[in-house]
Amino acid sequence: MLTEQMLTSIQKVEATRAARMAQEPRRMTAEEKDALLKKFHPDYREDAFAVLAAGPNAGDKVPKELCALLLGHSRLAGKALDLAHPDCDVDVLVIGGGGAGASAAIEAHAAGAKVLIATKLRIGDAHTMMAEGGIQAADKPGDSPAIHYLDALGGGHYANRPELLKKLVTEGPAAVKWLNDLGVMFDKAPDGTMITTHGGGTSRKRMHAAKDYSGAEIMRVLRDEVFNREIPVWDFTAAIEILKDESGRAAGAVLLNMETKELLVARAKTVVLATGGAGRLHYQGFPTSNHYGATADGLVLAYRAGAKLLYADTLQYHPTGAAYPPQIFGALVTEKVRSLGAMLVNREGEAFMHPLETRDVSAAAIIRECTERQLGIETGNGYGVWLDTPMIDQIGGEGTIERRIPGMLRMFGKYGIDLRTTPILVYPTLHYQNGGIEIAPDGMSGVENLFVAGEAVGGIHGRNRLMGNSLLDIIVFGRTAGKSAARAAKNTAPGRLSLAHVEAFEQSLKEAGVETGAVSPLLLPDYTRKTNEL
Repeated sequence: MLTEQMLTSIQKVEATRAARMAQEPRRMTAEEKDALLKKFHPDYREDAFAVLAAGPNAGDKVPKELCALLLGHSRLAGKALDLAHPDCDVDVLVIGGGGAGASAAIEAHAAGAKVLIATKLRIGDAHTMMAEGGIQAADKPGDSPAIHYLDALGGGHYANRPELLKKLVTEGPAAVKWLNDLGVMFDKAPDGTMITTHGGGTSRKRMHAAKDYSGAEIMRVLRDEVFNREIPVWDFTAAIEILKDESGRAAGAVLLNMETKELLVARAKTVVLATGGAGRLHYQGFPTSNHYGATADGLVLAYRAGAKLLYADTLQYHPTGAAYPPQIFGALVTEKVRSLGAMLVNREGEAFMHPLETRDVSAAAIIRECTERQLGIETGNGYGVWLDTPMIDQIGGEGTIERRIPGMLRMFGKYGIDLRTTPILVYPTLHYQNGGIEIAPDGMSGVENLFVAGEAVGGIHGRNRLMGNSLLDIIVFGRTAGKSAARAAKNTAPGRLSLAHVEAFEQSLKEAGVETGAVSPLLLPDYTRKTNEL
């Protein structure tokens, strides 16, 4: 049920729609963007960060919530394990069952490796399933990987690792072809040509989509391929420590059965970390679009094993999370809604920014509108701004919303809101971990034989990711990690398993006088009530 204030504001949105369609808002200058970000983006709030006092990144700042976990105590403290008699022995252990983990497992298996996937929830319970807008790849006339590179470099504030970004864009077309050949049902014209659209910060139409459930379609196909190859999958089995051998190489992991609480020792010649992001840590109290298991586990495991992090102080707040109704507060409203023509509009019906600015700029502009300018709309959970969805059918013709974003239409339709006739309320939601574990182009971290893929990686996207580059990232670097891990496994003999690095890390915390009170990895968020109130 929309409030009286909302209905009054909608009238202003409708009254200004024709003028806004005739005159698109201008793009901000670089100077305007920098000033906006520094004043309103959450990454610039100094009081939200802490400095690491121990470990490979000692002296660097990270979000306070992440700092507590990185400097936390091991879940194995006081527990005895028989490392000499592992519960399983494989060539490649893949930790994580999303798009990156599945891609890595498929390629490692194709290279002849014996592979095991261990995943905290179920295979497919991951951000990949929740990605909506599409996957970028420069495979159309008038576009090129070089142009894609420049778009992503600018969007990342020129902080992207050049060698990683080059790999992302040059292998993009092959990644989309690989998915297409596996059976992903991308949107296509009657002649079979892929339909592509713009995304925020892109200078060309290179977004390939499957309606507005692109990630779910990609995950469906990858999961089927894992099953068809009969790659073993241990669902509800979380990694709680990386194992090393006497040479300091990654050599497996200690796994926890989430149902029975049994500890298992998995020995492997190589390990692939594909554990996803951190949205369920709810940095700065933000809602999140992330899946239930997104608690930065991979960063904790790799950090304790000696791997360095890169840009762990930067997160992506997707500008358009659902702000109303409360039942879907924080849920992702795909950027594709804006790429199809919907504008962001304040309480007075004013379009306060170009609809396709980069995500960080868009998020900061919305926060400014709701705070300094006080032109947001009350939602019951704070404030939001309008995303003028009826514009889509007026621009693209009747039926465009139903055809191109049916998932969004259904999600809001459940609560009596019809995107075709009524704008929707949005506010930034914690969406993506820009920073992560530092890797080389072959996917290996600073720890030998520990490979990383997907959102747990840092440096690919710099300090801000463009829409569609995450689905591309999990495929390009997932496949790379799988191939590299299988290749390294062929030249690795199993060694004696050890947790000495965990003990050494604990000692370093004592020497630094650190006591966060945390036990990590967190594994699952805690939503229990903190009071006795009903």
